[in-house]
Amino acid sequence: MLRSQRARLRNDAGCISRAAVYEREKVHGLRVRAVFGVSDKPRLVASARAGSPCDEASLTPVVTLLLTTAAHAQRGDGRPGSAKNTVARGRRPAAQVRRPTGAASRESVGLRPLSRMTAEDRYQGEDGGLYGAEKNVPPDEHRRTAEAVSARVQPLVREGRPDPNGRVVFISISMSSATQEFSRCKQIADGDPAKSSKLKIVDCAQGGQAMAERAVLDSPAWRETDRRLEAAGVLPKQVQVAWIKLANKAPTGPLAEHGRQLQRDTQAVVQNAKDRFPSLRIAHPTSRIYAGCATSNLNPEPCACESACVVRWLIHDQITGTDRWANGRCGSLREPTADRGAISDNGPVKSPLLLWKPYLWADGTTPRAADKRTSTRDDLE
Repeated sequence: MLRSQRARLRNDAGCISRAAVYEREKVHGLRVRAVFGVSDKPRLVASARAGSPCDEASLTPVVTLLLTTAAHAQRGDGRPGSAKNTVARGRRPAAQVRRPTGAASRESVGLRPLSRMTAEDRYQGEDGGLYGAEKNVPPDEHRRTAEAVSARVQPLVREGRPDPNGRVVFISISMSSATQEFSRCKQIADGDPAKSSKLKIVDCAQGGQAMAERAVLDSPAWRETDRRLEAAGVLPKQVQVAWIKLANKAPTGPLAEHGRQLQRDTQAVVQNAKDRFPSLRIAHPTSRIYAGCATSNLNPEPCACESACVVRWLIHDQITGTDRWANGRCGSLREPTADRGAISDNGPVKSPLLLWKPYLWADGTTPRAADKRTSTRDDLE
């Protein structure tokens, strides 16, 4: 690793005096990178392709076991690769891009990634930026909260009690494409000698078990999750970090219709996860990959692209305290704190802290402006 890269990692991720980095495998166009600090607290990062600018993948606060929320770079100032410069080069603003329909296989659908839209752009009423207003990094207060919460992630024994001999359990929650992605990431990470012995990665994503299926607390998907944890030698009270890939089966209608339903289902999933995993501190929701090459309506474009807006709605509600959380379990959501977790006007909130996982969507064969990421048929086969 270059010295400048080490310095940047120290600034962004805390005190790291040495790191092991590997880039061995493509997963839907991304290379998997893992960074491990000397404190035996591992970090799992999905990065842009090797050699590409730190933009889309690192602008979304990287998915880490002990959360790193600082972005490596923030474009949007007119420099090459910035959102403003993209518009200046003549690409149509999102407000002028027509919403594609149907499930016909396409190499590109003509939509712009949410992270590349500007504050002035509009698509289905939404502006640009993973956090809105052209921002691809969390607001300062949310970032500070995330750092405080993540600092409390520590090895737990089976009863959920902190113990240096315990485990930090990191799980996935979603459907078939998520288990394909996460299981491969797990295989790579588990085979790396630098991986901490305290980290246990368990793939709990399951084919056919999308957000609607997991919105029921005692559904078969959750029972299978418990079975997988037990088979891995850990228990629910040791789960502290989750990756949640948002999707429902065969969505239809405009964003205001299918997106709001996905939001309601995901809210229930997040709360169910907190109920089942009381030590869960951080959940990383993420949107779909490109689906233009699909030949069915299981999760077509533009619904796959639009799922990024749902992730943003969920996080925005947590940041602003909007009272949208299901079943009356909490009032206005307040920021979690390092010592008490999330609190609300009505007591404890049934939710971990929410923070973007790296944003995966690219418009098929059309490269993203800064990192040149694409989603081709070869990536998906």
